[in-house]
Amino acid sequence: MKEIKNVEYGLEKIFEDAQDFLPLMGTDYVEFYVGNAKQAAHFYKTAFGFQSYAYAGLETGLKDRVSYVLKQDKIRLVLTTALNSQSDIGEHVKKHGDGVKVIALWVDDARKSYEETIKRGAKSYMEPIVEKDAHGEVVRAGIYTYGETVHMFVERKNYKGEFLPGFRKWESDYKPASIGLKYIDHMVGNVGWGEMNTWVKWYEDVMGFVNFLSFDDKQIHTEYSALMSKVMSNGNGRIKFPINEPAKGKKRSQIEEYLDFYEGSGVQHIAIATDDIIKTVGELRYRGIEFLSAPPQAYYDDIPNRLGDHMKIMKEDIGELQKLAIMIDADEEGYLLQIFTKPVEDRPTLFFEIIQRMGARGFGAGNFKALFESIEREQANRGTL
Repeated sequence: MKEIKNVEYGLEKIFEDAQDFLPLMGTDYVEFYVGNAKQAAHFYKTAFGFQSYAYAGLETGLKDRVSYVLKQDKIRLVLTTALNSQSDIGEHVKKHGDGVKVIALWVDDARKSYEETIKRGAKSYMEPIVEKDAHGEVVRAGIYTYGETVHMFVERKNYKGEFLPGFRKWESDYKPASIGLKYIDHMVGNVGWGEMNTWVKWYEDVMGFVNFLSFDDKQIHTEYSALMSKVMSNGNGRIKFPINEPAKGKKRSQIEEYLDFYEGSGVQHIAIATDDIIKTVGELRYRGIEFLSAPPQAYYDDIPNRLGDHMKIMKEDIGELQKLAIMIDADEEGYLLQIFTKPVEDRPTLFFEIIQRMGARGFGAGNFKALFESIEREQANRGTL
C-alpha cells in the first residue's frame, strides 16, 4: 500500500493499489435519522433547493417510521423519523441528535459486496434482502463502519422504479428552484482518540480502499488546536472518505467538540459539488444558510502567489470570492473553490461543504489554517473552544 503525505496529484498511481473485489459505482443515497422528517424535508427543500422525490410512511404500510426522499441532480437524501418511542431510530436521535445513519453505496451485486466485506471482518448490519414491487426488485445489505454509521450496498439493476420498493412518488405543490448542487464529492468521518489508523486499516482490509492523502497535526493546526486526517478512496476514485481524529492542543479542537456533542464517532460533513460556486453560495446565503466567516484580507491578497500559473485560467473574480467568503486552493492539476456552512443542527455537529473543482483533485490543504481559525472563532462564540 502506497501513501502520499500532503501531495495532491499523481493519484492514478495510488489508485492502482486499491483492490477490485468491491466495485462501487457511486453514492446511492444518504439517510439521516432526524427528530421531525417532515420539517427537515421542508428545510432542505427551502434552503438547499432539493425537490420532493419519494415517500414511505403510514400511508404506504409502515408502522414504525416515516421517510421523505429528496433529490437534486445525482444527490438523494433520505430523512427518516421514528413513529413511536420504542424505536432504534428514536434512540439514535436521542443520543446523537439529527445525523447521518446510512451511507448507501451503489453496487452491481449487493450479495457479493456483503459476503466479501463480511469475510474480511465487517460487522453485519443487515443481511441481503430482496425488495420487490411492480417496477422490479432491489437487493440491499449493510455493514457497520465507525460509530453507529452504516454502509448499505444497493443493487438496483433490475429495478425501474424511482427509488425503492415500498416508497411512492412524492408530489408537492411547493417546488423551490434548484441551486446547482450536482453530486456528493466526499464525506468526512470523525473518530475518537487514537482510532484513525484503526479505521484506515478497516477501509483497506474490509473495503479494499487506499489511503492516498495524509495530514498530521504538524500540518493541520492553529495556535490552539490540531487534528489528524487520512483520506480513503475506492479504486475508481468515485467514493472518498476522509477520516479525522483529534490531536493534542492548547484548547479543544473542532473534532473533540463534535465527538462530545454527537456522543461518539460519526459523519462530520458532506461535501457537495457545484459547477458555479458563486451562484450556488449566493443563493444559499439568500435562503438563510450561514457560513463560516471569511479569511482575513491577507488570504485573498496572496491568492495570485498560491495559484501561480493557474491564475491564467481562473475565471472567478477574487473580490467576488472574498465577498462571499469562498476559499481557493490549487494543486498541480488545477484549482478548487470551497466554503463550509456552520452546523445545520442545534448541536455543533453536522455541516456541509460546497466545492467546485477546476481540475484539482485534492482537498484544499492550503486552506486548512484559515478554515480552522474560522471554526475556532465559532467555537469561541459557543464557549466550546
